[in-house]
Amino acid sequence: MNGVSQNLSSLPLMAIKEIPEPNPNAAEITALIKESGKVMGYQLSNGQILDKEDGVSLARQGGIKGVGISQRNGSEYLKSLPDGTENNNLSHLPSVSLGEASSKQVIG
Repeated sequence: MNGVSQNLSSLPLMAIKEIPEPNPNAAEITALIKESGKVMGYQLSNGQILDKEDGVSLARQGGIKGVGISQRNGSEYLKSLPDGTENNNLSHLPSVSLGEASSKQVIG
């Protein structure tokens, strides 16, 4: 049974194709920017708002911690690194529309 639970816990990690090393001052994702239920971007702990492409780029540069890069249908996106805690998963973060985002910064 122990081997089975280890295999199940490694499945989320297998879905991540790249895990960037975060910088010491890396931001965290605090909210998902959604339109019509689809994730369009990310709001960071420093107030910055990024579209998905720029979020992936910043994560690759070490600017976002706690995430890996996954790909679906040719599009890259950020995914929480599995750590055994569900509260910090991106799917558990608040969702806001671009107009509701707390920052006045433009996406991109």
